[in-house]
Amino acid sequence: MNYYSDRSSAVIVMSDLAALARQHRLITDIAERGLAPLVIVGPTTDLAKLTSHMEDNTHPLSRIAAVRQLPDAGVSGVLASVQDWLRDFDVSGVICSGEVFVDPAGALSEALGLPGPGSWASRVCRDKVMQRVILRDYGPSWRAFAPHERDTAASSVYPCVVKPAGRMFSSGVVRVSDDSQLRAALTAYKPDETILVEELVTGPEFSVEALVHNGELLWSGVTAKMTNEASSRYFTEVGHTSPADLPPSQREALVAANAAILKDLRFESGITHAEFRMCGGQPVLMEVAARLPGDAITMLWHLATGQPLEPAIVDLALGVRPEYPVPTRRAVQHFIEHSPGRLTDVRCEGQTVSWIADDGYWPTVAPSSANAPARCASVMVGLPRGAELGPLNDSSGRSASVIVDLPWDAEPDSNVSAYADQVELVIDREAELFST
Repeated sequence: MNYYSDRSSAVIVMSDLAALARQHRLITDIAERGLAPLVIVGPTTDLAKLTSHMEDNTHPLSRIAAVRQLPDAGVSGVLASVQDWLRDFDVSGVICSGEVFVDPAGALSEALGLPGPGSWASRVCRDKVMQRVILRDYGPSWRAFAPHERDTAASSVYPCVVKPAGRMFSSGVVRVSDDSQLRAALTAYKPDETILVEELVTGPEFSVEALVHNGELLWSGVTAKMTNEASSRYFTEVGHTSPADLPPSQREALVAANAAILKDLRFESGITHAEFRMCGGQPVLMEVAARLPGDAITMLWHLATGQPLEPAIVDLALGVRPEYPVPTRRAVQHFIEHSPGRLTDVRCEGQTVSWIADDGYWPTVAPSSANAPARCASVMVGLPRGAELGPLNDSSGRSASVIVDLPWDAEPDSNVSAYADQVELVIDREAELFST
């Protein structure tokens, strides 16, 4: 635990334990600037586990100066909860690294006169229905149904996509083929959830990560995504490639569409993560988030460019204009397929396997030189030992993944498959051993 004097300068980070483990470099970078990292987490965080990491002097989260757990992410509750911090510290920045706190983080930074996305942009980025209304020129055809209208939910075209407006991690997003499937899908949602019924947009999926300083778009990176939609009714992400291997015209179209969206949102400062489909050569917006990207995308950009993203995020929160380089390599995260059963171990010869859910820590990777050969940079397991494995209906069910670092011109699929084939999942299912 760190101790800071009265009126120490501080940065408030709103997150959860999973995102803190992934973006622990945010905490260490803040601390190494002589600032106190003050952390707010929501109800899904295991506070006892987080506290144990903070008490371990070898753990990067030990640099956290103070943590506060809140029962929800309502703006008024978050602002009320930080009043003593505003009295005891000179708060110099606010960062959101977890989806649930996007709205209050934007409101707090604006209330304090600090750099941030702006409360309007943050609000829209957190609300899928608002996105569809405000950014209707960029997205698919859609219709929203409030809780009291659920009985009237319908689609004029099939197949279509049904999704709950307020969830994260692809939870509840499903493709339906007719009225009966639509009615069945609605029974899986809570009574108070607003539902979106959207046109099914086909085509490859991408995300655009962007750094914005005082409304100026400084850097954009395009990441290719793979999902399990070809083999299921769901849209769980099972792979990322940064940067995407795209013709320049398609990359430019994605970057231009994202820039136009950020202008319409009046986005001020911070990082954004927007997801698109390329349909008929045109970008179609799926959603945009005012936070760091999930999964290993920040790690992929670190490997691709040679420079971590987190210091640039801290710069933006403090009002400093960062510089971020263009990529010279390509990096891939590939999730390993699994069989149903209880996960007892993950093995990979010659590699240390990181159990990030247990350790509260993502491995620190070092980038390669531009022309270095392909390598497996990391093997990570997102679930704890003993977790039950099942179908991939959303991101929370994925088990292990490999991070592969490649020269720019290397062929990704064969290189990634070679390393993925070395990963062995030990799954307890009638005492049999299954490998992927």
